[in-house]
Formats: sequence, structure tokens, C-alpha cells
Amino acid sequence: MAAATEQMAAAGSCNQELFNPIISMGWQYSLILVISHILQILLRPLGQASPIVQILAGFLMGPSGFSRIKAVEEFFIQSYNSGYYEFMALIFRTIIMFLIGLETDFPYLMRNIRPASIIACGSSLGCTVFASAVTFLVFQETASHGSSFIMALMIIITLANAASPIVVRVAADLKFGTSETGKLAISSSLIADAYSVFLLFILSEFKSTSIAKWIFFFFLYFLIVGVVIVINMYLANWLNRRNRNKKYLGNTEIFILVAILYIAAMALEQLGFSSIIASFLIGSMFPRGGKAARTLLIKLTYPIHNFIFPIYFGNHGFRADITKLKNLRNFMVFSILILSSIGGKIVGTLAACFHLKIPYREGVLLSFMMNLKGHVDILALTIGLANDLVSSQNFYDVMIATIIVNTLIWGPIVAFMVRRESDIIGYRQIYFESHNPETELRILACVHSPRPVATMLGLVAASRGPREVPITPYLMHLVELPGKKKTNLMYNQREDDELSDEDDYGGNDVVEINDAMDMFTSETGLLVQQIKAVSPFSRMHADVCNTAEDIRASIVVLPFHKHQRIDGKLENGKQGIRTTNQKVLRHAPCSVAILIDRGLTAGCLNPSGSDSLQHIAILFFGGPDDREALGFSKRVGMDHHVNLTIIRFLPSSSRGQISGVNIAHKTDDVLMAIPNDEVEKETDSAILADFHSRYVATGQVGYVEKVVENGADTASALRDMAEMYSLFIVGKDGRGHSILTTGMSDWEECPELGKVGDFLASPEFDISGSVLVVQQYRPSKNDDDDDDDK
Repeated sequence: MAAATEQMAAAGSCNQELFNPIISMGWQYSLILVISHILQILLRPLGQASPIVQILAGFLMGPSGFSRIKAVEEFFIQSYNSGYYEFMALIFRTIIMFLIGLETDFPYLMRNIRPASIIACGSSLGCTVFASAVTFLVFQETASHGSSFIMALMIIITLANAASPIVVRVAADLKFGTSETGKLAISSSLIADAYSVFLLFILSEFKSTSIAKWIFFFFLYFLIVGVVIVINMYLANWLNRRNRNKKYLGNTEIFILVAILYIAAMALEQLGFSSIIASFLIGSMFPRGGKAARTLLIKLTYPIHNFIFPIYFGNHGFRADITKLKNLRNFMVFSILILSSIGGKIVGTLAACFHLKIPYREGVLLSFMMNLKGHVDILALTIGLANDLVSSQNFYDVMIATIIVNTLIWGPIVAFMVRRESDIIGYRQIYFESHNPETELRILACVHSPRPVATMLGLVAASRGPREVPITPYLMHLVELPGKKKTNLMYNQREDDELSDEDDYGGNDVVEINDAMDMFTSETGLLVQQIKAVSPFSRMHADVCNTAEDIRASIVVLPFHKHQRIDGKLENGKQGIRTTNQKVLRHAPCSVAILIDRGLTAGCLNPSGSDSLQHIAILFFGGPDDREALGFSKRVGMDHHVNLTIIRFLPSSSRGQISGVNIAHKTDDVLMAIPNDEVEKETDSAILADFHSRYVATGQVGYVEKVVENGADTASALRDMAEMYSLFIVGKDGRGHSILTTGMSDWEECPELGKVGDFLASPEFDISGSVLVVQQYRPSKNDDDDDDDK
């Protein structure tokens, strides 16, 4: 009877162990989600990044907060729960690192591998020295037993680790992830994570003294990662072809791609490796162009950002128990570790920044970003505790408390520093007239329909310049959100009674745009990132301006509200497009250009890399907008498929003293307008002289001048060259009341294009070439009252 009772108790215990952990884990995750979202509502106005809030939510739920209540502790903290939590942590961090790899600007990482590596090595080396120095003291004060070398490894991993998922999300939430400082911090944190993962492998395989076995395991590691990357390349290309006429891949196909990732991750974990860096590499090497990568980003981003991140970070916070620090020795060890961590990061990172000549304030911010923790370090402690590598529960409690409290301290400090240092890491406008064409260009091209996509992409290709010059192009699909109308349908239903969401807005236009983008990427090798904004025309300009600020765009290119008919004439489109263009011109945080598209022959500037030559003209009349157009065209002129010519208009009064530029060879046909204001004249002359010495004198760009009497002569000269060029680039305005354009405004229809731009887009000017009208960033315009826009 007693034996039967014991068997029933054992069976009940087994059932409880199968059931209770799942229930308690589900409740814990649910409460962490709720608390993190509530805290985010409260703390977001204070500028706190979401990972810090999510860690705080778990911290409040854990033994440092609500779990101090006996009933809550008994429900959530059970001895047999740890296996479930660790398995879910593995699932979460694998997909998180894959998404980070998919979103990472890998070309930037490769271009800046040297500075990122120096910063990562500096911070890791500094922490390694500090960790080695305090290991003996920590070993003694925590009454630990076992190998002091193993403890040193665990402390080094804890101090040297820079939690890349937290760094990525903090940089994104504080809106400096696209800045040079933000991208450098992300790249450095990934490399620091790689160093920690390598130490983690030594930690987990410490008992294996066979060097041959280590070499064999590393060979298997790279073999598995390489095989998965190759499989993904072929599989993604096949899926893209299979779904040619669809917007996105099906759920089954996405499941297959994710299953391959998890199979590889589990295989690496069985070999004793952490799958963190492998998942990142698989994601970063996944083919970017095509429906496969596009669908993965859409399907993974929302659940990871809104569910997995809060649970993953919250679970880290849940594990910290600061009540263990009541012991004076534990608190002393905790304080020493906190100081050693920031000390090692500051010393190492600032030394690296001094070597790289990075400004001091940026170096301090980088060191604080590199001090965020809660990723590989947690895994190292978990492995150590599971394998009993160091026999001291005190040690593990203090280390986990150190990791969590350290991040909760330095996270808000980073947020404060980002706000304070907005002058050095904030959005800085670029003036093309003084911009170095060999620095990165960030261009935001906007379209409302597939019609201008080919020409926009052609302009992006022409703006690329030499292959080694970086360019980051974005294509923003602007979709009108229809106004409310009386209907009996639910909010998420269409008239055909099908469920809909934001992804369905844009109709078949999305498929055509995606196909054009995929073809462009396959032919040029240039990846254009896609953005979609769904809003009414009354607020669409705000989406464009906010996106331009978020991505730190150098220039925004908008489509003209008219489109070309079959007979070559321009036909009016929706009035809302024109209104959006006018508002963007007033409120944009950077330079703006409007593209008048007259078809593929005019605007598609050899994206396929053919050997045909495109002739492009810059019409220079003088003034800031023309100088901006001239500066933007520097990159266009560096493309070997483009024959670029500056056409400068001069008034007849300058005959005999034409142009203040020393020109080795001129032609009799010319073009350029000089403003009456002396300051503008001197600025124009200086810019032109510099441009001439750099590009014209070397034969890269052509230069001609044209003397005209008035606006009628200017119009006549423009008509004479109508069929000579496939693209005209001209400044919008800013040249004042010039005699060269006098009378041209008599037939002005679109003042947002300026006098010359409006004439080039008018029916009076029958040309086959496209027109790009450029406006320089105007700070004062952004301060205007825009109540009428709302």
C-alpha cells in the first residue's frame, strides 16, 4: 500500500512537472508583456528605450519585486522550470540574431570593419584586464570552489560582452541607429559578442583538452554555417522565381526557411557551440533582393519587436535578485564588478577612439553603449550553473544582479547622453554644394504608383558614382488612405468581403514595384531598401519628412503630379500628390527634388549596366538651388555611362567678361545666370571655379556658356537643346529677379518647380528628356506655421 501511494505521488509529481511549468511560464510571459507595455507608455515620454523598460518589467516581476510575495514566488519560481526557460531562450535568441543579421547593413560593416574591430578589441581588452585583476577577490569573497580560471573566463565574458540585441534596439528607439555613431556602436557590439562567444566555447568545452577535437569542432561549425548559407541562396532564388506574380511568400515557405535556421542552430548547440553568431551570419548572408527576404522581414519584425523582445529581455530581468546584495560581502563584490565593467569599457573604448581620432564625446557615448549587458553573459552564467563549473550560488546571484542592474543604470544614462549630444549625433543636413561626392549618399525616392519607379531607380543608379563610393537608397511607396465613407462593412473588410490589413494597401502596384526593384537589384547589385507609408494626402508629407529624418536622408526625390501619356503630353494626376509635394518642399529636413518623368528612354539611366551613353545637362543660372543641383550632379558625372554637361546662362551685360572661371576651352553656345546680389555672385563664382578645376579641367564634365538678353532668349535657347539631353537638372529658385528669367513666369502653372522648371515641364516645351528640379534645404521654411496643413 505504501509502495502504491509512493507511485501515485510520483505520478502526480510527474504530471505536475509536465503541466505546471508551462502554465507558470505562460503566465509569467503574459504578465511581463502587460507590465512592459504599461511601463513603456509611462516611460517612453521620458525618452527611455524599450529594452530597458522590458528588462525593468521582468525585474519588477522577479524576486526583486512582486515575487517576494510568497504566493507569487511559489507559482513562478519552481525548481524544475529552468529547462523550459532555457529552451525558450534558445528559440528566442536564435530568431532575434537572425533578424538582426537580416536588418544589418552588412556592406557598412565590411567597409568599417577596421574601426569597429579596434573599438570592440579595445573595450574587450580593457574589460579582460579589469576582470583578471578582480577575479581572485571575487573568488575569495563569494566563497567559491572550483577552478579560478573558469571563474575568470565567466567574469571576462560578463564584463567584455556588449549585448548586441540591446544595443541595436536602444539605437533604433533613440533614433540614432542610422547615424555614424550608432552604426559604429552596433558593428562594434557584434564583434564584441563574437569575442564573448569564442570564450563561451572555451568555457563549455573546458574539460576537453584535445586540440584536435577543438579544431574538428570549429571545422564543423564553419561547415554547417556555410552549407546553410549556400542552401538559403539557392532556395531563396528558387522561391522568388516560384512566386513571381505574388506579393509575398506563403506561410509554408517561410516555415521551411525558419526550420532550416533552427535545425542548424540545434546542431551547433549539440556540438557545444552557441548559435548566436551563426544565426547572425546566416541572416546577414541571406539574399537581400527578392520576395524571400522581403517576406521574412515583414513576417518576423512585428512578432519579434512586440512579443519576443519583451519576453526575452524581461526574462533576463526576472532572474535578478537584489535581495542577495544585503550581505555586505556580496554588495562589495557587486560594486567592484559594476566599477570594473564601466572602467574597462571607458578605458578601452576611449583608447581605441583616440587611436581612430574619434571625438571625445562620441567616444564616451560609444563606451556607455558597449557597456550594455544581457545577452552572451547570461548564457555563460547559465552554462556555468548547469555544469557546476563554479560551486557557489552566491557568485551566480551576484553576477546576474550585476548584469541587470548595470544595464538598468547605463541604459537611461545613454538616453540622456543621446539627447544632450544631439548636436553631434543628431540629424545633420547636407548641402550638396559643399558635400564631398565620395562620402555616403542617402537618397529617399518616393513613388505613388509603379509608373515612375524605373526612372527613379535609374536616377539612383546614376547617383551611385564609382563602385567604392557608398550609397544607401530607399524607395518609399506612398499609398493614399481613403477617407471614411458610409458602409455596413467592418473596419477590416473590403467591399469584396475579404479581410484586409495595411499590407494589402497598394493593390497590384506592390507586385509591380517589387518586380521592378528585384530586377534592378539583380542587374546592378545595388540593394534599395523599401518603405511603405499608408496615410491620407493631408498627412502624407509628414510621413515623408519623418522618414527622411529617421534615415538621415541627404535628399528626397518626389514624383511630379503629372504623368506622360502615350502621345507624349503630360496629364494631371491626383491633386493630393501635388499638395504633398508642396508641403514636403516647405517642411523637409533636407534638400528636395521633383522628378518630371518622361519615360524610360529619358530617365532610365542604364541600371542594367549597358554601354550606351546618356547625356545629362545641368542648367546653371545661379543661386543656392542651382548650386545644390550642381553639387548633386557631381556623383552623376562620376558614372562612366553618363556624359554630363554644365550649361551656364549669362546676361548680355557680361559679354566680354564672360564667367569668372578660367576655362581652357569654351564653345560659343553657353548658359548661366548670375544674380544681382554680390554675395551670391561671389559664391557662384567660387563654387563654379572649384567644380571646373576638379571635373571640367580633367575632362570628366563638359562646360558651355550661353549669353542671353532676357527670358524669351532663355526659352529659345532651352528649346534649341530640347532633344540633346535625356535628363535636365536645374535648381528650383533662389536666383532672385534675374533678367534671364524675366517674362518666363507669365505662363507659370506650377510655381513649386520654379520658373525654369515650370517651363521645362510645360506643354510649350516639347522635349523627350526628363527634368529634375532641386531645392536646397531651407531651415527657415520648416519654422512656418502649418496649421492649414492639419
